[in-house]
Amino acid sequence: MKLGGVRESGNVEDRRGMGFGRGGMAVGGGCGTIIVIALALIFGVDPGQLLSGGGGGPAEGPPPASRPSGAPGAPQDDEGGRFVRRVLATTEDVWNDIFQRNGSRYREPNLVLFEQQVQSACGVAGASVGPFYCPGDEKVYIDLSFFRDLSQRFRAPGDFAQAYVIAHEVGHHVQNILGTSDKVTQLQRRAGGAEANQLSVRLELQADCYAGVWGFYAKQQNILDPGDLEEALGAASAIGDDRLQRDTQGRVTPDSFTHGSSAQRMRWFKLGFDSGDIRRCDTFSTRSL
Repeated sequence: MKLGGVRESGNVEDRRGMGFGRGGMAVGGGCGTIIVIALALIFGVDPGQLLSGGGGGPAEGPPPASRPSGAPGAPQDDEGGRFVRRVLATTEDVWNDIFQRNGSRYREPNLVLFEQQVQSACGVAGASVGPFYCPGDEKVYIDLSFFRDLSQRFRAPGDFAQAYVIAHEVGHHVQNILGTSDKVTQLQRRAGGAEANQLSVRLELQADCYAGVWGFYAKQQNILDPGDLEEALGAASAIGDDRLQRDTQGRVTPDSFTHGSSAQRMRWFKLGFDSGDIRRCDTFSTRSL
């Protein structure tokens, strides 16, 4: 990616190296909890550990005060932090424009950089769950060590692969603003296990498509390098449920999918990338994913 001339977002909270208080926030319901649990299942983590904070009780205080982008003492000179701020800025520009053209206003999310463990409005999560979005505080959470795992463990290297991950989580924020996340949560509460999982898959694939829409406009802005699309598709393939299950348990159980197969994730990202049209991202009306 060619990000040298791209502005840096001011909506990044840097909590790296700031420690973590005892106890965890009380866990609210909703899509954020579902997303964290789904990620936990994919990465082989006990969701109870992630959401309880170890103590299971309410937080003893608010999350640690973070250093906003540009604040004195914030590690502004690190390459990873600059990359995240620039990618987030491109998502802000794209979604502000899309919402404005559709007669609405985009509410920009904050992105929290953390190390090892973080407290959010959706509960406490460790770095092992991977990046996630919490609708309770409208924030994306990322431990940059995930990008190393993406390259080495999941064999999906490249800066656009990393940008796809950020854009996917921002896609969940778009779903939250549009009310899609709440509707899915309500349906899941009435559904059985396999049906609830299928709703989660459709939600995740739509976020992939939204990430593709962002990619379409990133290409229009000439900030992509040759091979970037292949990097994103490689990441989408690497974190498909079928591939992860095959690698971790030696078998594939489609009824337990929560994010979609590798082929589905690549298909929906590519659909958004090729069209740039959020109307093409309706994963809930199609029978074939």
